Parts: sequence; structure tokens; C-alpha cells
Amino acid sequence: MMNSNSALCAAISERITNTLPKRITFAEYMDMVLYHPEYGYYSSKAVNIGFKGGDFFTSASLGDDFGESLAEQFVQMWEILGRPKPFSLVEMGAGQGLLAMHILNYYQLHYPDFLQALDYVIVEKSPGLRQEQQQRLAKFFVRWCNLAEISSNSIVGCFFSNELVDALPVHQFVLEAGEFKEIYVTIAADLTSQSQQPSPFMEVTGEPSTPKLKEYFDLIGIDLSVNYPDGYRSEINLAAIDWLSIVADRLQRGYVVTVDYGYIASRYYNPRRSQGTLQCYYQHRYHDNPYINIGRQDITAHVDFTALERWGEQCGLTKVGFTQQGLFLMALGLGDKIASLSYQEISIAELLQRRESLHKLIDPTGLGGFGVLVQSKGLHTQEISQPLKGLFVPK
Repeated sequence: MMNSNSALCAAISERITNTLPKRITFAEYMDMVLYHPEYGYYSSKAVNIGFKGGDFFTSASLGDDFGESLAEQFVQMWEILGRPKPFSLVEMGAGQGLLAMHILNYYQLHYPDFLQALDYVIVEKSPGLRQEQQQRLAKFFVRWCNLAEISSNSIVGCFFSNELVDALPVHQFVLEAGEFKEIYVTIAADLTSQSQQPSPFMEVTGEPSTPKLKEYFDLIGIDLSVNYPDGYRSEINLAAIDWLSIVADRLQRGYVVTVDYGYIASRYYNPRRSQGTLQCYYQHRYHDNPYINIGRQDITAHVDFTALERWGEQCGLTKVGFTQQGLFLMALGLGDKIASLSYQEISIAELLQRRESLHKLIDPTGLGGFGVLVQSKGLHTQEISQPLKGLFVPK
């Protein structure tokens, strides 16, 4: 029986063979590599989050401080909305369930009244991760579903995600002699010609698979015909647009919070960033070859926050604010936590470890530089006028 890597390669090859003209978009390839129901990176036990032997770590991996800060923000949102019951908190892509555990533990200790009103929902595609979440969160009332199972205009509360959008499948394109070409994946004709680890797949270029790719640049206000060099290559995340459309449709009244690494469009599509942002993560090492370690490594691309903001407006979402994670967490009290460490009765080793973890959350060159986009829908005038704690900028 083939291992997951070989089986996944066979499944991808079959898809290519059955698709005329024997090629698939990079977005289709990335979707299969990450989300194939049996062999994909997130669907199998290949995904490993954390410091020891993991492929990558998230803010939730550093302890409970990130979750507790978010928890404070969600409580304020509940209060702004008039303390509705239920208040639905929908976490999309919950990883190992650590963030949910930190949030719910915090509510159990500090906000039992909010916990009684809370409807905590997790949207998770990966069967393996869903099972791990269910085991970790067994003592809490949490329900799991797909976005498709949530009724239109039914959620009062907040949809939120942490490092979800960066893992959505992206289309890739390249400018060839001034022409916009999409990058496709096909079966490699000659494995011996590969300079690095052999791959069964190779890239070819062709006409765009959908007019939405060029329309995307009208949305974000970028003109690729001006000052972009020949060979310029980057990504387009149409899946993020589709995802936000569904979220906006499901939300009746409340907020959408998106935490991820990325840029505004003018930085993302800077002519000097000529090879895009696609990265692969394997055992805490990153590289830019998505055609090796197939099914065993994470593949991500930075988030275009301008696209989320402008498409959100077309879907009825209003931008509340955009800031860096470090500033967001400091405004929610993380600075006070750092200051209080010196007064806690803990060992020097634990003190240094806690301080290092907290500083990693706000480091502007790392996690602290992540973007935090907050959007809203259906808020009344008096609700809109109340500033969110996490977006507060001291004068």
C-alpha cells in the first residue's frame, strides 16, 4: 500500500490526466496537496504545529496570552451589541484547538455570565484536526460544522480566524513579454532534469483559467501594465474572496476578525517583490518549492488585506480598523502582563520563558507584525460609535 505522499501524487496525476489539456491550475494543485480528504497535509496526520518537531508555530502555541487577549475583545463586542443571547463566536480553522481552549478557560474563570450566553462554533475542514479539537475541548460546550451548514443571516456575534486565509489555495501568474499568464501544473516529462529533489510535477503557463484573475486587480487598484518587469510572478487568492462572501452572508449582526500575515495591496504587489510570497514550511524550515515533500509540508501565501477590505465592502461589511497584532494585543492589556511578570513568584527560568513568549507575540518582525483586520455588519449608529479596545491608539 502506498504511503500518503505516493498516494497523493497518484491522485494529483490522475486529476491532471483527466483534465484537458492535461494540466490543472496551481490553486487546484495546492488545494489537493493541503486538503485532499485522505492524503492532504491538513487532512492527514502530517500536520504538526508547535516548536518541537513541528513545521510551524502559531500565536496560540506560545501560551494562553494570545487567546486571553482575544477573549477580552470578544467580551467587549458582546457588550457593544447589547449582550445578546446567544452570542455566537465562530472560529474558522481552529488548528489543534489550543486557541479555543485558552479562550474558553479564560471565560470559565473570569466571565461565567458571558460563557452562559456563548455559542462557540468551530469550522474545521480537517477530520484529524477536528478529532484533536474535540478531545481537547471535551469539557466545554462546543459545536462543529461547515460554513455551508450555517444559515444565511443567522449569526449574531463574531467570526474570527487566526492564520487561516494564508493557507487558502492561490492561483499563480507570471508576466511574459507583457502578457498576463496563469501558471499551471502538469506531469513532469523528464524527472532526471530536476536540479533539486525530483518531483513528478512541473509548471507550464497559459491563458487565465477565469476572468476573475484580471478583475481582481481592478478591485485592489493595481495596474500590472505599469513598471512591472518581465518575469514578474505572484499570487491571487480568489478563495479568500469566496470565503469572505460566505462569512458576510452568514453574519446578521456583529464582527469579522481576521488575523494573519500579509500586506496591503500596494506592498503585496510591489514591482520589486517579483517572485511573490509563496512559502513552504517543513520542520521549522521554509523554502519556495511546493513540488517536494508533497502532502508533508505546509504551503502558504501572504494575505492581501486590501482585497479583503474592498470585497468586504461589496458584501456589506464595514471596515472597523486595521492594525498590527503587536499593537492590538498591547491595547488589550498584554503590556500590563509583561510588566507584572517581575512581581510574580515564579522561577527565573520560567520568568525568562514567559517574557520571551510574550515578546514574540508583539515582535514587529515576527508575529507582532501580523495584520488584524476588523470588519462589522448590521451595527446600529450608537454601536458603531463605540471604539474597540484592540484598535485603540493612545494619543
